[in-house]
Amino acid sequence: MSVSVVVPIYNEIETIPLLYSSLHQVLAGLGREYEILFVDDGSCDGSSGKLKEIAATDPRAKVIEFRRNYGQTAAMHAGIQHASMDVVITLDGDMQNDPDDIPMMLSKIDEGFDLVHGWRKNRQDAWVNRKLPSKIANWIISKVTKFPIHDLGCTLKAIRREIAIELELYGEMHRFIPILAHQRGAKCVEVVTRHHARRFGQTKYGIGRTTRVVLDLLTVAYMQQFFTSPMKLFGRMGLACLGIAGLSVLTTIGMKLAGGVDMTGNPLLLLAVLSTILGSQMFGMGLLGEVNARIYYASNGNDSYAVRSLTNFDKDSPQSIKWRKQAA
Repeated sequence: MSVSVVVPIYNEIETIPLLYSSLHQVLAGLGREYEILFVDDGSCDGSSGKLKEIAATDPRAKVIEFRRNYGQTAAMHAGIQHASMDVVITLDGDMQNDPDDIPMMLSKIDEGFDLVHGWRKNRQDAWVNRKLPSKIANWIISKVTKFPIHDLGCTLKAIRREIAIELELYGEMHRFIPILAHQRGAKCVEVVTRHHARRFGQTKYGIGRTTRVVLDLLTVAYMQQFFTSPMKLFGRMGLACLGIAGLSVLTTIGMKLAGGVDMTGNPLLLLAVLSTILGSQMFGMGLLGEVNARIYYASNGNDSYAVRSLTNFDKDSPQSIKWRKQAA
């Protein structure tokens, strides 16, 4: 299968020539058709000019230049959307990922997997501000999503294009690609990959983006379990609130009858009122979520399922035409 390599670039002018040379050497030895898509995420150090110099000498090197810095997720999404080959490879532009791992990952795709994601088992980064937060985050994410994985932060991945273009990436969602793909029914596998210390410049990411990752984790967890039926979440919360309200009212009445406790000054009565209001709001949010989910699927022709293949269907049937459009 042919290969598209997507590389987000942000102020990596010293690394670009070495990275291109390494990628070109590895890809040329695969015996496959390939292209390299560099996505310049608003660099201000001359990286854009260096990328265009490479593109001028190699038509397989393509450059997508952003008007400003939008972040790694946006850069990866743009690269995936512009990729034209069968398999999309993503890797960082700082040369910490090793292009020599690409053939091994492609062999896994050839075995029948839809997505192969790397595990930087021997990660060459600072312990306090990079490795420790990453280990904690990966453990939490794995427990919340019930998706077994060691290293969601590894950018080096191989994905079948028909899977990659279905992914909706925004915020910090690029690190959740394996989970989002698995949600769409992709067959995923994790492999140990090499990792090198940064040779030039400074890392663009630190412990400060942990909060953004946690917030996106809440979004992913919601999309995994309740996206198609939000009422299952909000309805349960509404019933719980109404249950608390009912229990509080009964307790308030019991205290009045048994001990003569004043109802108007009893905080349990206020809790009952507050719980009733919250319960009503939860049901309202659930109904709005259900309406929005149906609008999402109906207006854009989206399905709540993903088809891997069709067998013995008429090629001109509506199902076959729709499936071919999605897989194209």
